[in-house]
Parts: sequence; C-alpha cells; structure tokens
Amino acid sequence: MDLKILPDHQSVIAYAAQLIIESIIANPKIVLGTATGRTMDDLYKLLSRAHTVDKIDFSAVSTFNLDEFIGLAPEDTNSYRHYMNQNLFKNTNIKIANTFLPNGIAPDLDREAQAYEAKIRTHGGIDLQILGIGENGHIGFNEPGSALDSRTRPAQIAPETVAQIAPLFGNETLVPRRAITIGIATILDAKRIVLLATGPNKTRILAQTITGPVSTTVPASALQKHPNCLIIADKAAARELQAA
Repeated sequence: MDLKILPDHQSVIAYAAQLIIESIIANPKIVLGTATGRTMDDLYKLLSRAHTVDKIDFSAVSTFNLDEFIGLAPEDTNSYRHYMNQNLFKNTNIKIANTFLPNGIAPDLDREAQAYEAKIRTHGGIDLQILGIGENGHIGFNEPGSALDSRTRPAQIAPETVAQIAPLFGNETLVPRRAITIGIATILDAKRIVLLATGPNKTRILAQTITGPVSTTVPASALQKHPNCLIIADKAAARELQAA
C-alpha cells in the first residue's frame, strides 16, 4: 500500500484524474471500476473536461460501478446509473453499452449479483478500481462487518451511511436501506486500486485503514492486502498519519 499526500482536495482530484487519463492513453480498452459520492463529483468533471478539451478517447473504455441502490430504477434521479450518466458518461464518447451497474430492481437480486460478478470476469477483471472511503471505513457498500472474502451481493446500508447520504435525497426516509454492492474480495481482485480521501472527517478512519489491523470492523483495511494499491489523501485527511 502506497500513500501520496497532497496539499488539498483539488490537488488530490487533479492527481487522480491525471492518473486515470494516463491509464486510458496507455490502454484504450481499460476496464475501470467506478464509484460515486461527493469526492467523485470533481473527479468526473476533470475527466469530462479531458475528453472535451484534450480529446481523450473513452470509446473503448468499459466501466463497472461499485454499487446501485435496491429499489431504484435506472431512470430514477437518485440512482447511481443516473448519477454516472449525468456526471461522466454523457460528457464523454464512452459507449453506454460498455457501462455496467447492478440492476437495483431485478426480480431476483441474488441472481443479479451473481451475473454482475460473472460479467466482470468476462471482461477480464477490473484494471483500475477507483474508491472513496466512508467515515465508518466502508468501500462500496461493504459496511463494517462485511466479510473480507465477500463477493457481489445485496447488502444492508449502515444507519450512519444512510444519514450521510440523506442530504442527496432531501429526506432520510427516502434513502434506500439496501444496495447491490461489489464485494471486498472482488475489489481486491482489481489489478490496481486507487483510493481518494479528503477532508478532516476522513482523518480517523484513514489512519485506521493504513496503520490498524486488517479487520472487518474497518472494511477498507483489507486494502493492506493488495499488492498495487495507492491512497491519495490531502493533508487534512492524512493529519494523524503525518503526526505518527
């Protein structure tokens, strides 16, 4: 596990965007593992700009999102499909047929999860997995207590995560309580992993992720087991690490 500490949020986002752009140039058919959340908003703006201004070609790229809410149709404005369409896909020349998310309204959620896992394998696995980290250490919707050998599955969303998501829905009662999420073992199968962490609210959990024991209590700590994982953090998020 490598750690890159940069001055601020925008520096982290710019560094990550350049890394992804260089990866696409090196491998136009790259399979990207994509994430959602506030940290990703600015990242996708830079990637979109890279296509519009710098003519970076996304036409052969494939993407697999970490998760999708159970009960939300793809066209729902709160779905992650809608988020990805609006924030990245429609702003590049990526082929929508090459962008994959779990179907949150599938009639058989277990079968949908298994099919999603198989589809990742069919594409040769994820070349570069982008992650954020929750304040409780979740990656994807692998909340504390998730098995380290977990695969894609329907999962319960922790109450603290529901509370953090609530502003995006306008009301906590509207936030789905379950999602289909890629599992921890599936994340660790990626050839390369890049995790972004910014802001003082990530300070404690980032320190536990990097310096604490590998534990289901902090799902992100499993990244210590990955041979090619880079954590990019700003000074605020890395404060406890810098003091150590």
